[in-house]
Amino acid sequence: MRPDLLPAQLVRTARFTRGVPGRFTVAADGGAVLYLRGRTGDDPAACLWRLELESGDEWLLADPVRLLGAGRGPRGIEGYATDEATGVVVFALGGALWTVPTRGGEPRRLPAARPAADPRPDPAGRSVAYVCRGALRLIGADGAGDRPIAQADDPDVEFGVAAHTDATLPDGPRGHWWAPDGTALLYARTDRRRVQRWYSTDPARPESPPEVHHHAFAGTPNPDVTLWLASVEPNGRPISVRWERAAFEYVVGAGWDAHGPFAVVQSRDQRTVRLLGIDPADGRTTVLLEQRDARWVELVPGLPARTASGAVLAHMDVRGTRYLTADGEPVTPPGRRLRAVLGVDGDEVLFTASDEPTEVELWSWRPGSEPRRRSVGPGLHGGVLRGGTLLRTTADTGGPAPRAEVLRAGRRAMAVPSYAEPPVLGVRRSMLRLGPRELRAALHLPSWHRPADNGPLPVLLDPYGGAGGQRVTAAHDWKTLVSQWFAEQGFAVLVTDGRGTPGRGPDWEREAYGDPFGPALEDQVSALREAAHAHSVLDLRRVGIRGWSFSGSLAVLALLRRPDVFRAAVAGAGVTDQRLYDAHWRERFLGHPQDRPERYDACSLLREAPRLTRPLLLVHGLADPKVPPAHTLRLSDALLAAGRPHEVLLLPGAGHQPIGTDVTHDLLRHQVGFLRRHLGAARP
Repeated sequence: MRPDLLPAQLVRTARFTRGVPGRFTVAADGGAVLYLRGRTGDDPAACLWRLELESGDEWLLADPVRLLGAGRGPRGIEGYATDEATGVVVFALGGALWTVPTRGGEPRRLPAARPAADPRPDPAGRSVAYVCRGALRLIGADGAGDRPIAQADDPDVEFGVAAHTDATLPDGPRGHWWAPDGTALLYARTDRRRVQRWYSTDPARPESPPEVHHHAFAGTPNPDVTLWLASVEPNGRPISVRWERAAFEYVVGAGWDAHGPFAVVQSRDQRTVRLLGIDPADGRTTVLLEQRDARWVELVPGLPARTASGAVLAHMDVRGTRYLTADGEPVTPPGRRLRAVLGVDGDEVLFTASDEPTEVELWSWRPGSEPRRRSVGPGLHGGVLRGGTLLRTTADTGGPAPRAEVLRAGRRAMAVPSYAEPPVLGVRRSMLRLGPRELRAALHLPSWHRPADNGPLPVLLDPYGGAGGQRVTAAHDWKTLVSQWFAEQGFAVLVTDGRGTPGRGPDWEREAYGDPFGPALEDQVSALREAAHAHSVLDLRRVGIRGWSFSGSLAVLALLRRPDVFRAAVAGAGVTDQRLYDAHWRERFLGHPQDRPERYDACSLLREAPRLTRPLLLVHGLADPKVPPAHTLRLSDALLAAGRPHEVLLLPGAGHQPIGTDVTHDLLRHQVGFLRRHLGAARP
């Protein structure tokens, strides 16, 4: 075990994503699987592969290095799409549009406009729709007839793009969808002219022009998103999709199945979501499903959806449990909480659910039968189901990279080849349930620590703690390894998922309504005390906290509100003024600033800055597009005005998550040095 080598390994492997198969597609007949993967565990250029399930042979379909030349395509192929029969694959690479047959043949670059993005072939594989410089374009799969379907003269207007659809679509945000017969398209028009503009520059590169970012902050105008229908015929006129747009301004999902085009729209206050059926002849809509909640309607990945027979799939929250429903009838097994719907193959539904929040099980269901569990053992499971073939993924304590295997009736399971590097660092972690809320937590101790020889350890809390994700799971991901790395530096590292985090049902999640930080901080303190009661090795006189993004804000608040508990904090990329964060996310918890200004004031770190009495290190990437660096700079300014000493570390060129980039080693070492100065640390 070599802890000192972990930072370099995080960079080399891009946080253990290189060499790992992903973006799976099961062929229509269930006889093959397509996926992206590099050639080695440190190969940055992901290739496109096909695994034949009868023979077990793996075929290389597209190699970005071969297509572009060494050094021209370092990130490789990032996404692809296929026709319904899985006979043709299209992808964007180096700004160009490419196609390749899946049963032999060389990739071909189509004479499409550049830079091409998000290409999608029609179900029959005759044409390809793609996005280029704000226009939605169409080209024949043979390379003929490239032309725009929709384009705008204003650079702030885009066609074929709809940002908020990533909330319900399991394969990420999309803005254009084919009709099943390939004769028409449903697409989005996104107008950002009303959206606030921010400008950013890189001080380390003063010769570079400023970049423009559109930020729909809380209480400010959102992009104006409309939906349109268009025939692929050259002279076809687009048809506007009509709904109560003033009341439902968010388009959070859309598609076109055998029953027609549809859209999922959401009110600004997020308390109402509607599934709309769209008439392809005139764009009129019909409400197929309406969901309401007094706080917010949770957007579950993959929902709403429809089966081949027309059953509407949705979720229902009852007595603290989230159920999957089909036409209003519960589907989820008793005692399980729905996590996501991964796909619908005809009338068979593949979904994830769990009873233990640290685990995610894989299930399938079809009408007239009981749900069938498709995963075995603890872990985080996922998958793709098509043509009777199940591609199952499993992330557990075996390593930070998930494994993938193919399961078919009457056949032995077949592993998908992976070249993921094994971590250089082992994990010494105890899984805990703490206090009356049974808070799920993980305690990391140094591999070399023996209480009798080394004595008590300073404690470092390393949570996320927010609604955006869990940290305490049955898997060892890269963040688990970073927590262990800090433990190896001489700390007892405690990671806790408190109220507001996913996995424990709707009532638990909605504890964050009105105040995302108060319950989260209270649970971190409670977990700390409960853990120290059970593990005497924790020294409560020396407690620090580190965090990034939501937990960066949480780390600052820990010092401001509980200096009796916390002695030092490292806070990265935290939101310090809640009014300057994404409207769709922040208004879900705090409401509109005009309606509930007191909530925004109560969560403002700037207002509480004069309360700082403990050492604080603020860190922010200057190229962060998600949380603008202004958050950290304004907090530093407020602290300076109040006469509160603090440290600031700005990272030129770094985005929202710098771990895994070239700055990783120095950033982690800087944090350790700061924490050791103010907490001390045991030594092996």
